[in-house]
Amino acid sequence: MIKIQTLATGSKGNCYHIDDDSTQLLIEAGISFKQIQQGINFQTSKIEGVLISHEHLDHSKGVQGCLQRGMTIYMSAGTKSAMGLENAQIRTVKSKQQFHIGTWTILPFDVQHDVHEPLGFILQSDNGGKLLFATDTYYVKYRFKGLSHIMIECNYDQQTLDENVESGRVHPAMRKRVMQSHFGLENLLGFFAANDLSKVEEIHLLHLSDNNSNEARIQQAVARATGKMIYIP
Repeated sequence: MIKIQTLATGSKGNCYHIDDDSTQLLIEAGISFKQIQQGINFQTSKIEGVLISHEHLDHSKGVQGCLQRGMTIYMSAGTKSAMGLENAQIRTVKSKQQFHIGTWTILPFDVQHDVHEPLGFILQSDNGGKLLFATDTYYVKYRFKGLSHIMIECNYDQQTLDENVESGRVHPAMRKRVMQSHFGLENLLGFFAANDLSKVEEIHLLHLSDNNSNEARIQQAVARATGKMIYIP
């Protein structure tokens, strides 16, 4: 059984605790190490690896703190280079080359974002369950089978973003940037329609924008389209 705990999500920081009852992981470390400690009741010694999707601070702010406490960090070579890190506890991973941490088999895949080498992840547990994690991407070109859990970005919905541009709250240039670097509701519905959701137990919608998203509208639309349990942390 896969258990998911969101420690933080959104532009102020992202960090997620994943547990299959054998091996505990963090996905992202976009908050301070102190906040990570508090979020998991100071049980950081049980964390066997930290996956980082890309170098933006809201996903990597706590990496140095994790390294100083002896945690092993997994990221792409592009992300490592962009962060200027040199540390033996960093393992560089590549798209489409799987690796193992405890009872997890992890397959990174490339996503679309305005950074050096961003990754999404598929995590298959020996104990059962298959989790998709994808954030900070406007599109996922791959198709997936056998997923039991989905953690995916839904940063904005087009109606709210357009209303913000028309009212002057968002500059027109920012609308283009948001649409070319983040998953919106409309693209997300297309993603769900293109993938096999027959075994999916729950969907976690991540990284909602404070200004450009309408949570109720997003939750209703995704629930109606998928018929699944929806969580918006």
